[in-house]
Amino acid sequence: MKRLTLLFILLPLSTLSWAQQADFYQRLSEATLSIVDPRIKYDPAYTRISYPNGDVPADRGVCTDVLIRAYRKLGIDLQKEVHEDMKAHFNLYPSKKIWGLKSTDRNIDHRRVPNLQTFFTRRGQSLPISKKASDYLVGDIVTWDLGGGIAHIGIVVNKKTSHGRPMVVHNYGGGQVCEDILFRYQITGHYRYNGQ
Repeated sequence: MKRLTLLFILLPLSTLSWAQQADFYQRLSEATLSIVDPRIKYDPAYTRISYPNGDVPADRGVCTDVLIRAYRKLGIDLQKEVHEDMKAHFNLYPSKKIWGLKSTDRNIDHRRVPNLQTFFTRRGQSLPISKKASDYLVGDIVTWDLGGGIAHIGIVVNKKTSHGRPMVVHNYGGGQVCEDILFRYQITGHYRYNGQ
């Protein structure tokens, strides 16, 4: 009888938790779509920014800035979150190996795709990479190799192509845009992060 009672208590809680997560990713999708702007100039220049909640000028950005700006609309500061995790676990991040850094840099660390991949693996969920469109859900984060070792990142939103493929908001020189790019490049990572 105690087990049955416990089941009736836990079942609604697990359903609520799933519903809350689904709601979060829908809100993330809406936040991401709200920042679509093809006029954003692609500008990878190193920029000193305030901390926390720092941002490059609003008319500029790179692919990582799409995520930073979308999450910030939901009250999640990836600059702060990544910086704090890197500060505590610097050797787990690729900054030393890739860029030869010896310490964190809160101006740029959160704006580098390999650092975000490490952060989402550590603090979120690392999901399987597949060629099935249905495996990529609203709010999922996807990373690609564009060729020549150029890393890229975007967010799956609640829009689909006429063929049923999820659309992605990203920035690779054409501004912050929503496009059918999910399978255009080699996928190198698939993540989910809700800020917890």
